[in-house]
Amino acid sequence: MLRNTPNLEELDRKYLFHPFTALADHAVNGPTVIVRGEGVHLEDNHGRRYIDGMAGLWCVNVGYGRQEIADVLRQQAMTLPYFHSFSSWGTDTPVLLAERVINLAPEGMSKVFFGQSGSDANDTQVKLVWYYWNVRGKPQKKKIIARNRGYHGVTIVSGSLTGMPSLHSGFDLPLPFVRHTTAPYRLWEAAEGMSDADFVAKLADDLEQLILAEGADTIGAMIMEPVMGAGGVIVPPAGYYDAIQAVLTKHDILLIADEVISGFGRLGEWFGSTVMGMKPDLITVAKGITSAYVPLSGCIVSEKVWQTVLEGQSKFGAFGHGYTYTAHPLSAAAALANLDIIENDGLVDRAAVMGAHLHARLRAAFGDHPLVGDIRGQSLVGAVEFVAAKQPATKFDPSLKIAARVVKHARDRGVITRALPHADTISFSPPFVISEAEIDEMIGKTREAVDATMDELVREKIWSN
Repeated sequence: MLRNTPNLEELDRKYLFHPFTALADHAVNGPTVIVRGEGVHLEDNHGRRYIDGMAGLWCVNVGYGRQEIADVLRQQAMTLPYFHSFSSWGTDTPVLLAERVINLAPEGMSKVFFGQSGSDANDTQVKLVWYYWNVRGKPQKKKIIARNRGYHGVTIVSGSLTGMPSLHSGFDLPLPFVRHTTAPYRLWEAAEGMSDADFVAKLADDLEQLILAEGADTIGAMIMEPVMGAGGVIVPPAGYYDAIQAVLTKHDILLIADEVISGFGRLGEWFGSTVMGMKPDLITVAKGITSAYVPLSGCIVSEKVWQTVLEGQSKFGAFGHGYTYTAHPLSAAAALANLDIIENDGLVDRAAVMGAHLHARLRAAFGDHPLVGDIRGQSLVGAVEFVAAKQPATKFDPSLKIAARVVKHARDRGVITRALPHADTISFSPPFVISEAEIDEMIGKTREAVDATMDELVREKIWSN
């Protein structure tokens, strides 16, 4: 079987185009090839085992090797692997899944439009916003506001929404209809000594000033993650979403909650919007809806937006958007099995409990570490940020790649964490099934990795305590 061949690394370098990879370095050094997983553990083609501290990419929430999902996939593939949902055709599993998602979703949600990834779902959200305002007779409301450091995908539209320069460089992004506002990133955006209330007031004012400068009549929506993920695991201060919501309501601007990471239990409740007090008009989901066993995404549409979309037929005819794989029956079957596991095993509550243990261990391991400037997160997602000095907080030269060094040392010790872009930050987002002992091992080995990095910096005469 191919995955057991000794030259997988060579074949990879020769044929596979990797995403989010330093390609020239990869052409020389090659990949780490993972061939199996069970629970929270992965194994590479050389037999090395790892604790997956990131659940893949924030997504394998029920853990690896769940027989229940495998059995459902086989049964569905034998019964009906595919049929489309165009022109009023449908299949059974997406219908049942849509009902279930709406019953779990925050109040006011009405319909689900399915896709394949968070990126395509956020493209769809923008098209829905434009369609909504066209039906409402306000075609000039086309601009979308996102936040610096927000992550919303990598397609032309969703990559524009993403507020990270590295996703724009070389791709002629962002597109001109996207505007970015200040992230609720206290470490670097709040003035020294600023209270949470003052910081919230500043963030709300930054947003309002942007809206006034652009013209509220040109802005259709704002998109936000309940807790910012790839941008740094940034948790807004108390009162933030109430203040932002007031500004959006005042200027008649829709709110899109990007719950690709937070949806289906990551923050200790079914939806992050509920945890954080958001009142979205549209919700984006992906990742945790199937625990990434197969691709699936969704745009959850509020009744308010849905009624306007219905009115569009008289003006624009049949709704002219969708994908070959929209409402794919195999993906929907996997999602239903995944949600069964989450409910039957009490994994949403478990994420909250294990999240509390994760943060206690992070504080114990890193609270007094000389390289650590911030420890943050919410429930079963956490982050540690490294600084050259604490008072005042001072960044390392980005060329030193401190977080990437830590990630490498952690991998050498059998732990997978992730260096987040544009910040010397590592993140943790393990499967919900992780145990306290596994969290202890993961954080303990990560502490060893940070210490090894500090020793490395001392030897290179880059840093001294």
